[in-house]
Order: sequence, then C-alpha cells, then structure tokens
Amino acid sequence: MKLEHIGIAVKDIEASNKLFETLFNKPHYKIEAVESEGVKTSFFQVGESKIELLEATNPDSAIAKFIEKKGEGIHHLAFEVTDIDAEIERLSNEGFQLIHQTPKDGADNKRIAFLHPKSTNGVLVELCQDKG
Repeated sequence: MKLEHIGIAVKDIEASNKLFETLFNKPHYKIEAVESEGVKTSFFQVGESKIELLEATNPDSAIAKFIEKKGEGIHHLAFEVTDIDAEIERLSNEGFQLIHQTPKDGADNKRIAFLHPKSTNGVLVELCQDKG
C-alpha cells in the first residue's frame, strides 16, 4: 500500500489550478469529470504521489456538502492497493466501516472504494487500484 493521492475540495477548480500550478511550478496533467460523484477533478503529479483537486458539479454531491460544512481543504487520503476486492474484504473483516462494499469507477482510470471516517479516526480513506 502506498499513498496514491491527497484529495482537496475546492470551490473553483480553475482558480485552484492556477494556485497549485504556481505552488508546484508545473501544470496539472488531467481534468476529468466523474458524473457519478458529481465532481470535476484535476490532477497534479508531485513526486511519488498526486494531488487531486475536486470541485462539485452539483449541489447534492459529497464535495458540495463537505465544502458547505467544512470549507475548502483536505477531503481524503487515497491509498493504492494491488487487489481492491481483497482489501475491502480484509478491512471489513477487521471491523472497518465501509462506504462502498464493492469498488466503483473513479477518476484517473481507477477502481475505488471509501472507508467511513468514523472508523479511521475522522479521516476519509479511499482505496484505489488501476483498472488495467
């Protein structure tokens, strides 16, 4: 398992892209909409990991609710796994509360599943695995 990316909730992805491009001194490499989650994402490669900016595309999305409640900022930590189905089963057996019982399609060509922050000391944890 390795840290794959840090997800950051933002109100304005274009303004945030400019800010992080200046911060990292490099452009984002991808913008992608994830309709099922109601978000637009933008990715920056930073060393071995990535930064994912997330902007809500609908007011009922998890990102819109997060920003309304907590404001912009770190939303989740994502860890790359080699077998997401096995990890979901293992973590469920260990007593972790899962938001997703089975993986779903996510951004950046990944299969994803989230663990509920109630079982991870208040941190939203995403598991992700390359689709291909």
